[in-house]
Amino acid sequence: MARIAILHGWSDHSDSFRPLSKFLIGNGMAPTPIWLGDYPSMDDDVRIEDVAKRLDVAIKEKLASGDLDNPFDMIVHSTGGLIVRSWLAQYFPEGKSSPLKRLIMLAPANFGSKLASTGKSMLGRLTKGWDNWFHTGTEMLNALELASPYQWNLAQHDLFGLGSPIYREKGVWPFVIMGSHPYTSAIRRIVNENGSDGTIRVSAANLNVRGITVDFAANEGDPRLTPWPFRDPSLRIPFAVLPNRSHGSIIDQSAPDTKVAPLPDGDVGDLILAALRANDFSAYQSLATSWAALTDQTATRNDPDPEYFHQYFQVIVRVVDDHGNDVTDYFVEFFDRTINGEDETVLLHRKVIEDVHTNKISPSYRCFFVDYTDLINLYYETDFGGKRPTEVVMSLSAAPPGKNVQYFEDSAKGALGQIVVHSKDGAKGFFTPNQTHLVKIIIPRNPHSNVFRFVSQP
Repeated sequence: MARIAILHGWSDHSDSFRPLSKFLIGNGMAPTPIWLGDYPSMDDDVRIEDVAKRLDVAIKEKLASGDLDNPFDMIVHSTGGLIVRSWLAQYFPEGKSSPLKRLIMLAPANFGSKLASTGKSMLGRLTKGWDNWFHTGTEMLNALELASPYQWNLAQHDLFGLGSPIYREKGVWPFVIMGSHPYTSAIRRIVNENGSDGTIRVSAANLNVRGITVDFAANEGDPRLTPWPFRDPSLRIPFAVLPNRSHGSIIDQSAPDTKVAPLPDGDVGDLILAALRANDFSAYQSLATSWAALTDQTATRNDPDPEYFHQYFQVIVRVVDDHGNDVTDYFVEFFDRTINGEDETVLLHRKVIEDVHTNKISPSYRCFFVDYTDLINLYYETDFGGKRPTEVVMSLSAAPPGKNVQYFEDSAKGALGQIVVHSKDGAKGFFTPNQTHLVKIIIPRNPHSNVFRFVSQP
């Protein structure tokens, strides 16, 4: 059995992870703590890449001293997921030479957190004060904000592309374990949202992510769709959602902070042990199947509130023009083309699409948070003048950047083409529950005729 490193959340206290260490020791394992809080700076100038660089030094020291074996396993929580992924992408871009084998992520912020844009003072009040697992330095919060370019670029490096994959049979095996119960304490409840553990959205934790480019510049009326190749298209990353765990209790097997009964087939401790005991790639991939079944069980829970356990998905949209410049003033609309009137569109945008976040640093990036359960059970089952929706299509319009340039042939109407992103029968579309979807949209930038023209000389 490989030794286990525990990477503590940014600026956490040792007490938070003692139960996890005790649990591992009680099951015959040897945890080795790596403290992010030991590093010299937790100020506004510290970035995730900086912490990843220091992590590399710390791991080399642990390997040299014999505190860690090669290979070793690692358990991380919250921001630690992004830090380890950044470390792997920087130092082991093809995975095969990494000393890390099993990477168990507990409620990782792989695709951000809504809390990151809440603000320092509120974060300090809602969590455990200034020293808490959710770092409040400016650069860290920028990376953790929903739809951040950092998350987008990291996914391009470690999940997508044609290079040799980091996560594969001969490389690193990631696991993701997530709770779907919000906080129960009085003050923290004000930041709860369904489809999350109080801090991280379920769909934002999942590493089974999809990406696609929609190119309106190639053909405005019939945009070209190019799915992004997953580095290892056969890989299924084990992902489990538990009904009785919030962001805080996911790290303590012995003390769930909710009264919801655990799943009969296992709680967080059982899943951690199963991940650590996956001795070959076949066993690793089998966990992807069995954990998916656990996640489906969680989605059927009704107590204390069935909306806690709705399945959601995220759509992170980035819009650029055909020169690669960011487009920040745009509108994405979702609707069914076969339904007359506006009631259907209003229901979809008000009840099913529950949150739209524009990234503060890079507003060409936006995150749409969609209730998949309501999409299936509410939207598709609502009668609009004798008809029920059967599909969701996406259209896009963008405000001209000035009087000399416009996007699309008709700026007022937007793109001529529309894209089916989901259908009731599942035959068309792209969106999947409990996942994040990265959508790059390219639109034509059309200069007016007066920008340049030949003039006849007299």
